[in-house]
Amino acid sequence: MASVLVVEDDQFVRSALIRQLTEASHTVRSVGTALEALREVAQIGFDVVILDLGLPDLDGAEALKMLRGLTDVPVIVATARDDEGEIVRLLNDGADDYLVKPFSVAHLSARMTAVLRRVRGGGAGEPGGVAAPPAVLRVGGLAVDPLRRQAQLDGVTLDLTRREFDLLAYLAGRPGVVVPRRELLAEVWRQAYGDDQTIDVHLSWLRRKLGETAARPRYLHTLRGVGVKLEPPAEPT
Repeated sequence: MASVLVVEDDQFVRSALIRQLTEASHTVRSVGTALEALREVAQIGFDVVILDLGLPDLDGAEALKMLRGLTDVPVIVATARDDEGEIVRLLNDGADDYLVKPFSVAHLSARMTAVLRRVRGGGAGEPGGVAAPPAVLRVGGLAVDPLRRQAQLDGVTLDLTRREFDLLAYLAGRPGVVVPRRELLAEVWRQAYGDDQTIDVHLSWLRRKLGETAARPRYLHTLRGVGVKLEPPAEPT
């Protein structure tokens, strides 16, 4: 069960989502404008936000940016827009996932479950129910602490989104290993299938924060058609 904020101005769609999510044992609140959504998120803690883009007072894409200034709560964008460029921009602005309308509540629930599993941590603990604290992962000048969800590069703390951290930590746990894109989708995004563009967008964010580019990689190396690997920079010759 999750606490959900539905941000949707279409009363018919909104009522249907509230009814069906409630029937699925979720606790649901709803608003019809971006400003109301910002007020709700600032005052109440939610597990996930379902955000429509066609809001009457503010475009949902702008509302997403403002939400990210307030909280790191998972946001699933619900949109009738299927333009790839717009979807990439939404992911770039901090959306955790997106669904193109029309969609079923069963599909939405599956996406919510995947997002919440990733946020809450879905791994099993050690015997007795107590998980052993993960060691700090070190790759060159990178130090990734899965327990505290912190990452540093050459002693400087990196400002990472949840998804960026999850991707970096997964790769840091396999230094020098080429990780297939399908594995990244399954283990980081908890999706059996998806768009490679999603991975590319997050890799692009990470590269900027690691001070590198795809053309001049230091830590993150993409093998076209194969996967991605994280390894320490080569020693200068």
